Amino acid sequence: MSTLTLIGSRLAEPGQEFVYRGEASVCDGCPYRDQCLTLTEGRRYRVDSVRENASTLDCAVHDSGVVAVDVVPATVRANVASASAYAGSKVSLEGSCPHTDCPSHELCEPEGVDFDEQRRIESVVGDPPHDFCALDRELTTVEFEAHEE
Repeated sequence: MSTLTLIGSRLAEPGQEFVYRGEASVCDGCPYRDQCLTLTEGRRYRVDSVRENASTLDCAVHDSGVVAVDVVPATVRANVASASAYAGSKVSLEGSCPHTDCPSHELCEPEGVDFDEQRRIESVVGDPPHDFCALDRELTTVEFEAHEE
C-alpha cells in the first residue's frame, strides 16, 4: 500500500529509492510538515508514482523544492551468513565491516537495515560481488522483504 508524502523534486521519479532520515531542524514551522513527515525514520522506500499536476513547493531542506509522490516500502539487498540464507527465514546482518573499499561493503552494511534487526528473506540472489571476505565470513546475497507500514 502506498503512502502520500513530499520529497525533493530531484528524487521524484518512479523507481527511485531512498532511506527516510526523519525531520531536519529547519522543518520546524514549515506549513507542509504534516504532508512531508509521514514516513518511518530509517526505512527504505521506493517512489511508486509522482502525483499528476503536483506543484513544486518551496522547502528549506531541498533547494529545488518538494513535490507530492506516492511511496511504498522497498526491499533491501544484503549479504547474510550463507548458513541462514533461505527464502522465508528471518536473519540479522553479520555486523559492521571496516573494509569500505570492498565491493560487498554496501551489501554488508545496507542503508535501511539495523544490525540488530531481524528481517525476513524474500529471495536468495546468490554469490556476493567480492572474491573473498577480509573478515572470513561465508556470505550469500539476499533480498529482504519490504517492511509493512
